[in-house]
Amino acid sequence: MKRGVGLRFGDLGERTAHVCVDVQRLFHEKTDWHTPWLGRILPQVERITAAHPGRTAFTRFVPAARAEVCSGTWRRYYERWPNMTLDRLAPGMIDLLPSLAALAPPARVFDKATYSPWLEPDLQAHLRDLGTDTVVITGGETDVCVLATVLGAVDRGYRVVIAADGVCSSADETHDAMVTLYCSRFGEQIEIAPTDAILRAWP
Repeated sequence: MKRGVGLRFGDLGERTAHVCVDVQRLFHEKTDWHTPWLGRILPQVERITAAHPGRTAFTRFVPAARAEVCSGTWRRYYERWPNMTLDRLAPGMIDLLPSLAALAPPARVFDKATYSPWLEPDLQAHLRDLGTDTVVITGGETDVCVLATVLGAVDRGYRVVIAADGVCSSADETHDAMVTLYCSRFGEQIEIAPTDAILRAWP
């Protein structure tokens, strides 16, 4: 096993929750934000969710209605991606992929307008209600929304476990760089393990 990979701090207990980041149609289908790896990681995300649906929280990235309603660099961002605003996307494109949507409820869904799911209080309140001390993170992208989710979880003191085969990016180079960063710079707070190991450790 690669150095730094594995559940170094033991099994996952009953206070563990699963946060699945942005496994949505607009990233899976042939849009300007298509993420080719998403189909490859989907079986692992499905396995973790199916094992613990009541302790799963899905995030969904909801684009702006149009660039003109945004301020600061978000306006420039949507001017760069004009086909990805809500007024241009086909209906239903922000939805979770069907196999995951079928599990909500009991899984919960939390919408966000930025990379981080922590700017609104709902996700944190939900995890607190579940008594969470550990979060397993899956989804995309490793170097954007997963990164924001991971660092926010670290800031809140959670033990963070990233599913090595359950996260993806549209850029191999920066995906690999982020995995290296997680292992080398956050060794006391972040663990990376394959789905099989996570499910064995989380009964």
